[in-house]
Amino acid sequence: MYEDGAGTGVGSGGARFLVDRLWPRGKRKDALALDGWLREVAPSDRLRQWFKHDPARWDEFVRRYDAELDAHPDAWEPLLDAASHGDVTLLFGARDEEHNNAVALKQYLERKLDRSGRRRPRGAPPRRAAAAAAAARKPASARRAKSVVSARAPSSRAAR
Repeated sequence: MYEDGAGTGVGSGGARFLVDRLWPRGKRKDALALDGWLREVAPSDRLRQWFKHDPARWDEFVRRYDAELDAHPDAWEPLLDAASHGDVTLLFGARDEEHNNAVALKQYLERKLDRSGRRRPRGAPPRRAAAAAAAARKPASARRAKSVVSARAPSSRAAR
């Protein structure tokens, strides 16, 4: 699990959801300060095992995962609802921060938000979540200023 501890930007003060099917190794449930653990939104075991976090399979993984998400809107609707009220941080346990289900899910949700117009109004205050000060952040180099949804792995290292 990783964190840069920047403390600013997308995801600060927003809702935090774990989007992995399996609980991250070595993490206590109370240590992540989650608003929810959405196992059902994670890729199927079959897709996850096929992908094996191989960057060469990334494009095909995203295509297949999008198809799974399209077939199960009830799994990701809570994330879209939360995003309509403020920032959302997707937490994951993968080591590869560029090629994982949370990144693919973030892109999928951003497309849905753009199509539905459910993005919160500009200047609206973000939804406050418990333990916002401990919220994991996306690295500044990867941050998108207008993004409502961010993908981030919490850290076992001390922040700051």
